[in-house]
Amino acid sequence: MKELDLKKTLDLLKTIMEFELAGVVRYTHYSLMVTGPNRIPIVNFFKAQATESLTHAQQVGEILTGLEGHPTLRIAPIEETYKHAVGDILAESLNHEKKALELYKDLLDTVENASIYLEEFARTMIGTEELHTIELKKMLRDFS
Repeated sequence: MKELDLKKTLDLLKTIMEFELAGVVRYTHYSLMVTGPNRIPIVNFFKAQATESLTHAQQVGEILTGLEGHPTLRIAPIEETYKHAVGDILAESLNHEKKALELYKDLLDTVENASIYLEEFARTMIGTEELHTIELKKMLRDFS
């Protein structure tokens, strides 16, 4: 096995944590902005996404501190488009999930063959983010 690039790993974990915390804010905002006849299931979906983003941020933070890193108090930038039609927020959510997927893939590339635990964590998160993109694409079908 190769040696873990600790600095790069910690930097990626901090970035991921900031991004997941931004997801909490993003999805909470979206849950408040949904209107229309399908509001309730979509609001519940976004609330669940916000909760899951918080869980992911906490998991990443635990790993970060376990590696003697220091978790950030920042969140990633969140662009406000002021487009609140359901199709628009679902499309923005898909873009957010694709970016999360890229971050976890970067983590996998960094830790692969250096840490079994971190490699498995990254793979699990990649699977989770891939599932989210599939779900969002299915939800967007009626809006295309």
